[in-house]
Amino acid sequence: MKLKALTIASLFLAISVPVLSAPNAKTSFESLKALAGQWETKDPSGKQQTIALKVISGGSVLMESMEEESMVTMYHVDNNRLMLTHYCAAQNQPRMAAKVSDDGKTFTFDFIDGTNLANPDDGHMRKLVLTIQDKDHFTEQWFFAQKGKDADHGVFQLTRKQ
Repeated sequence: MKLKALTIASLFLAISVPVLSAPNAKTSFESLKALAGQWETKDPSGKQQTIALKVISGGSVLMESMEEESMVTMYHVDNNRLMLTHYCAAQNQPRMAAKVSDDGKTFTFDFIDGTNLANPDDGHMRKLVLTIQDKDHFTEQWFFAQKGKDADHGVFQLTRKQ
């Protein structure tokens, strides 16, 4: 009887602990909102870029805009999913949902669907891996897909400007 109770308690803990320790979408979104401000980076060609992150719409959206490229990414919570919509220079709008690391510092956004994509082989951003190092540094790694394969990717090391 004691063995059965111990087994049940162990199974409960094994199932509960990962669920309780994994960050939820709202908590994860708050971590992203802490990135609001002006950032500097170099694009893959080495050109200096300014990136602005701004909390808008009553605190429900984090808007990221690239000054030079005129692209915008909007982060938000949809029920219990952390999502983004990327308004791309390729003139389409991929939507991605995040998986967040247990430590809450790495956000892996994967493509779920998009608008202005005539077919799935059209070029589009398919993934973003965003990693927060500290309050003044984070990294974005973007993956662009063309004809079902990664055609290009860019890594941006961002440093807080203000």
